[in-house]
Amino acid sequence: MTIYVCVGSGCHLKGSYEIIHLLKEAIKQHQLDATVELKASFCLGHCVNGVSIKLDDETFTGFNKDNFNERFNETLLPKAKGTE
Repeated sequence: MTIYVCVGSGCHLKGSYEIIHLLKEAIKQHQLDATVELKASFCLGHCVNGVSIKLDDETFTGFNKDNFNERFNETLLPKAKGTE
């Protein structure tokens, strides 16, 4: 499974590198290292809403440092664990 984080100029200004750091920590914390690959991507087309993340074929928008844990647990974690 591959997670792409937008690092285009809009998402960069909204904190995409901080989100990458938080994702690395969350992947390690939830022991997903063997099943999840983290990559940077240029514009995913939703920069107005905050940092965009694409997991396989689904794009999630609006990530920031304040809502990261909640958004990760609600959207990305179930998909990464295959429980959704």
